[in-house]
Amino acid sequence: MAGPGRPLPSGASSKWDIREKVWEHLEASGLAEFPRPVRGRIPNFKGSLQACCSLRGLDVFGRAREVKVDPDKPLEGARLAALQARKTLLVPTPRLRTGLFNRIVPPPGATKEILRRCATSQGVKDYSVPVGLDGKAQVDLVVVGSVAVSEKGWRIGKGEGYADMEYAMMVSMGAVQEDTPVVTIVHDCQVLDIAEELLDDHDLTVDFILTPTRTIQTNCKRPKPQGIMWHKVSSEMLGKIPILKTLRSREKQAGKDVTLQDEHPALANTNRAAISNKKVMAANTQPWAAPGSAPVGQPHVESDPVNPKMEGSDTITTVYVGNLPGSLRVSELKSALRELQVTPVRLSWQGAQHRAFLDYRDPATADRAVSSLQGLSLGGNALRAELAKNQRSKRQGEITSHK
Repeated sequence: MAGPGRPLPSGASSKWDIREKVWEHLEASGLAEFPRPVRGRIPNFKGSLQACCSLRGLDVFGRAREVKVDPDKPLEGARLAALQARKTLLVPTPRLRTGLFNRIVPPPGATKEILRRCATSQGVKDYSVPVGLDGKAQVDLVVVGSVAVSEKGWRIGKGEGYADMEYAMMVSMGAVQEDTPVVTIVHDCQVLDIAEELLDDHDLTVDFILTPTRTIQTNCKRPKPQGIMWHKVSSEMLGKIPILKTLRSREKQAGKDVTLQDEHPALANTNRAAISNKKVMAANTQPWAAPGSAPVGQPHVESDPVNPKMEGSDTITTVYVGNLPGSLRVSELKSALRELQVTPVRLSWQGAQHRAFLDYRDPATADRAVSSLQGLSLGGNALRAELAKNQRSKRQGEITSHK
């Protein structure tokens, strides 16, 4: 595994490559802490409390009155530091299902032990009060978890995009400003070189990195998200996050363009087939994955598949993806497809058989999907990707007819 600030070994060509290498290294080196395994999570690590303690030494923390800290386990020490310093502590609601923030309110005269409990995930549930859109939150400091981060301030999360969405929503409701500092807390081995071309315009960058041994000021110049990018939000995501509906209504009344991804005229042709199968497509094409599905069974290599039928199949090219690991969630595959820029118009997830089928309207995109996914490591398994059986037969027939 590369040391702090060094490039990852060759082959780390995507965010998923980087995530997999970090998760694997933390587990293999004995650095991973509860909850385990760290794969698929913002990983907890040995020394996280020590890294969190460095927060107290930052001027931006000393000046802050309201601090937003994500609910991840490695940030427990940051939540405790905010409570001990008598700051207003805001914690996002899990997966944004019931709102944006909860304010943590310790009981009067809380002891050190009670404050420690308030900083835990259970304490966040027991001692929290919801903060609505009209709660006039003014966040002075944002603390987020990361899977990997570069000294330039470029951050990679676990792939579901909630930190990015939370920040965009805070911008939309006026809770943060352009100069509101963002801090991430990671192990030293999570500080890596990240190619700028891997970043999307909705990705959140950070201003400070705290590790068990270092405090890094990134002086990042890349702009942070300027609000919610509605053209990247799907109808399904809007349905899963109620507060988004309210924010969208407010922005629409203010005269902003709030056209959703699957309503956008530029995407109408490519998404029309997907909208007819909204349940699958909306989750598949959203820029931030919807809450993950249940994991499938134990991994194994699939035999040669036969592609399931689909309406208009004459114009569809189907890719088979096999050897999906037992721990993989459909949201992780969707995120990988988006980052590889090979998002299909339909995804058929057959978890019990450890496989998936991806439907494409453009044969060239299907070919790119095969070459990008073949051998890609997800969950410790090298994926198998190829054109589905009837697609290969169809193409062979086309070649024969042209001879």
